Amino acid sequence: MKILFDQGTPAPLRRALPDHVVETAFERGWSTLQNGALIRAAEAEGFEVFVTTDRNLRYQQSLADRSIAIVVLMTTSWPRIERQLVRVREAIDTSSTRRYIEVPID
Repeated sequence: MKILFDQGTPAPLRRALPDHVVETAFERGWSTLQNGALIRAAEAEGFEVFVTTDRNLRYQQSLADRSIAIVVLMTTSWPRIERQLVRVREAIDTSSTRRYIEVPID
């Protein structure tokens, strides 16, 4: 699966997803793009999943016409995310077009 990490998504998460192709918005030169433009760019480049920590995205973007799944991590804290890797991987692996998934992080 081709995955794009948003700005706030901890980069170490990439190592926990070895079966996927993971790139970051920064690596792509998209760090100045706002959410709508960033998601459109990701879709145009064939990304299947957008991983973000932006909890407000649900209220800012409609998924009705999207061809990408959005996975929202409820924290930017890598140590907390790392403890929930099974939950995060499951959300990413089961994501599908137009799906919005919030991953609770304890």
